[in-house]
Formats: sequence, structure tokens, C-alpha cells
Amino acid sequence: MARRQGDRDRPAPRGARRVRGHRRVAAPGALTSHAARRCQTLDDNPSLDPRYGALTPRPARRRRGTPPARLHPVHSPGRTVRGMRRIPTILAAALLTAVGTAACTSDTGGDEPETAPACDADLAAGLSRWADAGFSGSIAIGGGDGPACLASFGLANTEAGEANTEDTVFAIGSVSKAVTAAAVLDLADAGTLEPTDRAGDLLPGLGGPAADATVEQLLLHTSGLAGSHGADHEPLDRADAISALGALDTDFAPGTDYLYSNAGYALLALIVDEQTGSYRDYVAAEILTLPDGDRLGGFWDGEPAPEGPRALGYGPDGEPAQSTGDFAGPHWALAGNGDVAMTAADLAAWTEALFAGDIIAPDAVDALRATVFDHGDGSTELPGWVALDAAAFGTPVVMSAGGGGDTGHEAVVAWLPDTGVTLVVTSNTAAVTAGALVEAVGPALAAGEALPVPEGHAEVDPEALLAKEGVYALGTGGTLTVTAADGFLEVAADGADAATAMFASGDFTAEEAADHDARVLAFLEGDSDAGREELAAAEDAFGPVDDLASAGTVVEESELRTYVRFTGPEGTGLGWYALDDHDGVQGVWLDAEPPVFTLVPTSENEFRQENLSGAGVGLRAVFTADAMTVTGPAGTVEAVRE
Repeated sequence: MARRQGDRDRPAPRGARRVRGHRRVAAPGALTSHAARRCQTLDDNPSLDPRYGALTPRPARRRRGTPPARLHPVHSPGRTVRGMRRIPTILAAALLTAVGTAACTSDTGGDEPETAPACDADLAAGLSRWADAGFSGSIAIGGGDGPACLASFGLANTEAGEANTEDTVFAIGSVSKAVTAAAVLDLADAGTLEPTDRAGDLLPGLGGPAADATVEQLLLHTSGLAGSHGADHEPLDRADAISALGALDTDFAPGTDYLYSNAGYALLALIVDEQTGSYRDYVAAEILTLPDGDRLGGFWDGEPAPEGPRALGYGPDGEPAQSTGDFAGPHWALAGNGDVAMTAADLAAWTEALFAGDIIAPDAVDALRATVFDHGDGSTELPGWVALDAAAFGTPVVMSAGGGGDTGHEAVVAWLPDTGVTLVVTSNTAAVTAGALVEAVGPALAAGEALPVPEGHAEVDPEALLAKEGVYALGTGGTLTVTAADGFLEVAADGADAATAMFASGDFTAEEAADHDARVLAFLEGDSDAGREELAAAEDAFGPVDDLASAGTVVEESELRTYVRFTGPEGTGLGWYALDDHDGVQGVWLDAEPPVFTLVPTSENEFRQENLSGAGVGLRAVFTADAMTVTGPAGTVEAVRE
């Protein structure tokens, strides 16, 4: 996948927002934070020991450049909407075959060692290789009365050398929506509200189109609400949140279409707050707490907080993430849509308890699974979850995932209703995220084959890398500027043809990229108010615009971004745009640099695009004398050094 360094190297301007991803998964009885034990100890498997250097993620490189002139909130529709409906297919396969039957023992301090659920030996070995490649996080696999696997890899804090363990807490991002949905359905089951109730009737002071949205429409992202009500980890009090939500527009008539909305779930949190007296207290006491009184998780920022040490997130540049859980609030920007934190084991146990009717009543669980929006592609929206039908693997799967934003964490959770099997993966680095790991190893698990392992890279003499530097021109006008770095090459793609040559993605096809490219140009050249506003912003940044042209579409942070070159009497300027499926602006960056791709060597003259989630699949480049030959999804092109 094309990956540009530096999107998170620089702090976004005040008011800019990076929005998390999408959804979640469940666990059955054998796996709880108390019963599950880590299968392999450091003594049993030294590759799990953070003291071994291979486990320390190699920091991603810092992009050159200056802060953006204008940065809109960035949502990731590829990961959060369409891309995350692709992952359940892979997860379903993984869950059918991933759990081994071996057992291991762990010393619990008593007279006899306790037999604990174990990771299959081959699975543990394969996951360790991914840890060597940069995966850092926790994995919980289990189900019903069957075996379970709990393993943790990498470092929770690289500077302190603290390892991730089964007790490490991760921010679960948009998986929090499953918690919010459970709270709403609990209130509906108690008769406090009805799914058909208007938000405006439940929350005094709410105006605008948001007031007409029903509870069910908010749960299913069919309210049509568009835009953001506040920036992550920026103070937003209750009154201002209600005002901001009331000012949002809609992209379609409520109930007629689907548009993923963090704002919609923030509105649900406010409704819970209004109906119970305290959103946080209600969620902590009624939704995160098991019948035995054991609370699973808490809020990433503020109280009640989860117990246990926290993983520090790390961005693409290898630097610690901005959000460490110490934001004082008010927290209404993230409330209901991205505010919960848990261990992987607790998330698995909570999901099991949810679908078993131990969190909300069985009738409320039935209502959850019966409240749907059919996407028409084999996936169905549920309140806080996505369900995949049985066509692909003969059994349905219910899942959720979340991540991104400024925590540096990602979480994926899936539950198989027919078997009670659960998979939870959490991560705290950008090198190999939870979603990327699931995508990489899932197909092999489905086929009953050994896990694919990340392709290694060769050690190349720095002088050999320096010898490849230069500007390589394509015959169609674009250029690829190659710069040597510490053990790798960076390639800046300038021009639509250059970006197309370097395009490689597991989430999007070349056709989808071309469609996004065309839609961005039509948006900027059209007569819509939003399009005219964006063009005016470009003229503010670059001067009068006489002409604009695509400079290529790439995948960055799991979303399509089209680069546009603006030309006028004062010169040229470059920016990128990300649009959602309804041509709403999800992200804008003016005064941008061309996208940069990282190539790692497989031999002195052969390179592959850095993509640890690809397991050997991806773009290739071969250098011969003054030529660079690139082979990828777009075919093979040759560029000649100027």
C-alpha cells in the first residue's frame, strides 16, 4: 500500500481533526481477563522478549516539508466504511481455523500449576515473526467452551522498555460505538426511549436536522448527518456539543441511505446522558460491568478509567502519539464514538457477555441483531457492529474495528454467532496495525496453511543507495525523485502518471482510485457551494487559479487522496482532497508536497514498497544503470534518470 511519510509528523492546526476508524468483535466464555493466561513466557520464547532488538519497531521516516496551509478534519472512509466491511470476510476465515488445541501451564502461585488456554505453536511462531516485523499489541482468540489464545508482542513504551502484556490497556477507538449502542438498547428495553423517538424529543435544546433523526437512524448511520461536531481531544462542553450537532447539515433524507457518522454517536451519548443523568456513570456501571460486579475497561481520558498499564501509541514517524489518556476534557467530542479503552482480553470477554445477554437483556440483544441496514454487498449494519452473511464461509460473523486519530492505537474484534469463537487484535504502532495483521494472515488461516511472514529486506551498502539518487523521468511527463535514507529509498511521485505508477493498495482498486480522481476534479470545477468554497480556499493559498489538473490519486492512512495541481499567474500550488461516497469533503491539505513512497531493498538493485501487511505482495522497483523500472498494479513503466 502506498504510504506517505509525515502525515502525522506535524501537529494539525487547532480545530483540525483526525477521525478514527470503524467497528468491533466478541468473545465467548473461555476467554476472560482472569481465566486467560499468556501461553508463552519470555523464557519459553525469547522472541517475545522486548529486550531483543528485533521487536523494537523501526521508526518510520519523517517527511520533508512545512506545515499545511489548510487542513480539514480527516475521516478514513476506506478503512471505516468500505474497507472494514472487507475485513470481516477475512476474519471469518481466520476464526474458523485459528484456534489450536494445545495447552500450556502457567504458575499461578498455588501448589499446582494451572492449565491455561494456549496458542497453537505454529500460530504463535508466525505471530512472533510479525512482531519482529513491527507488530506491537495483543491478540486474544477463544470461544465458548473451546480453547483460547492470549498473546502480547512488542513494547507498550519503547523509551522505558515496557512490554505489552495481557494487562495492557488500549484505546479501542470506534469500537466504543458498540458500547454506546448497548447503552441505548438497554434504555429502549427498559422503556425509557423508543427506537422511533426523535432525537429532538429526547434532548432539549437540540435543533436543526439532527433533531429530526430517530434513535434507530443514529444507531445505523442512516440519519444523513454530515460533518464533524468537534475536534478530537479539544475541549467541548455539553452545551456547545448540542449546539454544534444542531448546526450540522444532512446529505440525504434520513433513513434513505448510509453515511458513517461519529457525530451521530456523540448525539446518542448525549441522549443517554439526558435520560440517565450521567452518560459516563451509566456506561461504567451498567454497560461495562459484568453481573458479578467486575468492570471491563473504562474511558481513555478521564474517569472512570480502566485498570492496568496503558500502551503508548506511536505514529508513522515513530514518535509517541499525542493522546496518552491525560486529556482533562470536557470530553463531548469523543463521547459515544471513540472514548472507551480496554485490554484485548477484556474486550473479548465484554463481547461474549454482550451477546450472551449478560450486559443487556436477551430481548435487547435480539433487538440489536434485528435492527439492520443492508449494504447490499453481503454485509449488514447493526447498531455498533457490522454483520457478514454466511455466503462466504458458511457461517455469519459480527465485527467491529476502530483506530487512527491521535492515540496511535487500533482494535479489531469479531464474533462468530454459530460457534461462539472470538478474535480480538489491538495494536499501538503504525508499522503493522491490528487491521493490517488480520488482513495479512487471514487468508492463510482460512486455507489451513502456515502463516505468511513479512518479506525481509537486504542490507545494502549506503554508497549503493546513494548511487541511485536522482530525478527519474517517465516518458509521459511525470517524475520519480529518489532519495537515499538509512537503509532504504524514498520516492516522491510528481505527476498523475508517477502517482499511478506507484499506486498499490489492498483496500482500493485502480478503478476506484480513478473514480475518486474524476470526482475530485468535478467537485472543484462544479457549481456546488462546497466546491466553490474549496476553490476559493485554494486561491487564497496560491493566488488566482486559471487551471487545475490531477497530480494523481494515492492511498494514505487507509483513504483515497487525490492530489491537484493549481496553476495561475502567481505560479503553481499542490493540494490533496479526500471525498466520501457522497462527494462530501473528508480531508483537504493545501500547500502539500508530492506523495512519498518508501522502498526497501531485497537485493542491491531490487526493491519493494514498504508494506509489512502485504507479506510479499506489492510494488517492485529494479534499478539498472540510469533507469528505474517499476512494476505494480498499473503495470510496468520505466523512468530514466535526468
